[in-house]
Amino acid sequence: MSIKEYRTATQARGGLLVVRDAPGIAFGDRVRIEDHAGGVRNGQVIRSADSEVLILVFEGTDDLDLDHTWVRFLDEPVEIALSPELLGREFNGLGEPRDGRPPILANLRRPVSGSAINPAARTYPREFIQTGISTIDGLNSLVRGQKLPIFSGSGLPHNRLAAQIVRQAKLKDEDTSFSIVFAAMGVSYADARFFREEFAGSGVLRNVVMFINLADDPPVERLTLPRTALTAAEYLAYDLDRHVLVVMTDMTYYAEALREVATAKGDVPARKGYPGYLYSDLAEIYERCGRIHERHGSITMMPVVSMPSDDITHPIPDLTGYITEGQIVLSRELHNQGIYPPVHISPSLSRLMKDGIGKDDTREDHPRVAGQIYALYARAQETRNLASIIGADELSERDRRFLAFADAFDQRFVGQGEAEDRSIDATLNLAWELMSAFPRDSLTRMNETDLAKYYTGTD
Repeated sequence: MSIKEYRTATQARGGLLVVRDAPGIAFGDRVRIEDHAGGVRNGQVIRSADSEVLILVFEGTDDLDLDHTWVRFLDEPVEIALSPELLGREFNGLGEPRDGRPPILANLRRPVSGSAINPAARTYPREFIQTGISTIDGLNSLVRGQKLPIFSGSGLPHNRLAAQIVRQAKLKDEDTSFSIVFAAMGVSYADARFFREEFAGSGVLRNVVMFINLADDPPVERLTLPRTALTAAEYLAYDLDRHVLVVMTDMTYYAEALREVATAKGDVPARKGYPGYLYSDLAEIYERCGRIHERHGSITMMPVVSMPSDDITHPIPDLTGYITEGQIVLSRELHNQGIYPPVHISPSLSRLMKDGIGKDDTREDHPRVAGQIYALYARAQETRNLASIIGADELSERDRRFLAFADAFDQRFVGQGEAEDRSIDATLNLAWELMSAFPRDSLTRMNETDLAKYYTGTD
C-alpha cells in the first residue's frame, strides 16, 4: 500500500472535497481525512485528474478547516471485512459496527464495489421462497435469484412489511442455510429500534446481517451502504453456499442522496433533477443479485421504493420497474380501510412466478388458482365501480356475489396479522374457500381434477 498525503484541499461542499495538485490518484481509491480537531473521516475518490481530485466524504464536510486538513490517499479501494461472524451483527454503511461490539477481524477483505458477473455464468432464477404473506406467495410469488421491489408511499407500512418478510422468509420443504441481509437507509431512530426489536424478539437476528444509516447520518453514506450490504450478501451466498434474501429500505433515500451529490458535482440533471445515470447506477446495485452456475448459494432481492406523491411514474419506481422482475404495490385505499398488508393486487405482478410454482415447487393447482383469483377479482372490481354508480341494491344476484367476494377477499386473503405466517398450502386453501362461493361452472380456469379435490361449495 502506497500512502500519499496532501494538505491542498481547496473546496468543501455537499459532502465533496476538492484536492488540487494530487497526480497519480486512481478512481475509487479509499481516502482518510484528518481535520483540524484530530478527527478522522473516510472518503472515496470519485473523479481524478492531475490538477484536481474530487473526494466523496462519507461523514460529510461540515466544519472542515481546509487550511488544517490532511488528506491521505491509501491506494486501495473501500473494502469490508468478511467472515461468518457477520451474522447477528449491525453495521453502518462502511461496514463499521453500530452494535457496540468489536470490529470484524478477518483475513478476507473485498471491495464494496463488487465484481461483475459474467452473464454466461448466470443461471435462471427458480425455486419458490415462502414469505408467509398470501398476496405475495399466492399471487406474486418470489423465486430464488429474483429482484422483486415493493412500491410504497409516505405513511404506508412498508417497514412493517419488510420486517415481517425478514422474520418469515424461508425455502419451502428444504432444510438449508437461509440468511437475510437487511439494509436500511435514512431511517429514523424509532424505525431502527423497531427493526432491532423485531428481529431480536422473533429469534431471527442470529441469521441476519443489518446495515443501518439513520436519517441524521451523512446522506452520502447512503451511496455506499447498499454496495456494502451486497458485498456481504455475495460472501454469504457464493463463499458459504447460503441462500440470501436482501431486503433494502428505502431506495428512494439512496436516489435522493445520489441527486444531492450529482448536483454538487455539477452533473447535468435529467428528470426531476436526478442525474442521467440514475438508471445505470440502480442497475449496478440490482444486478448484483441472482444465481450462478455450479454455485449452491443465491441472492434474492426485495428493495423498498417509496413513491413521492404515490406517483408510480416517478423516475425512481419507473426506472426500478425496467430493471427488476415485477413489483409489489401497496395501496393507500386499503391502508385507510385498516387492511394490513395493503397489497394492491391489480398492479402487482411477479414476472418469474411461473418458474417457481406448480407441482414440484408449491402445489399442482397453484398456477390455476392464481389465474382464477385474478379473473374473479377483476370482475369484482368492475362490479364495485358499477355499485358506486347505481347502488348495491340495484345489482343482480350474480353481481352481489362478486361484491361479497371482493369484500371477503380484501378482509381475509389480503388482510392478515403481522405475526401470521401462512404456509403456501394455507394460502391456497383460503383461496379455494373464497372461490367456492361461486358455482363450479363459474371457475373456468380450474380443471376437473382441481374441482374434485379442492372445491367445497354447493352448486
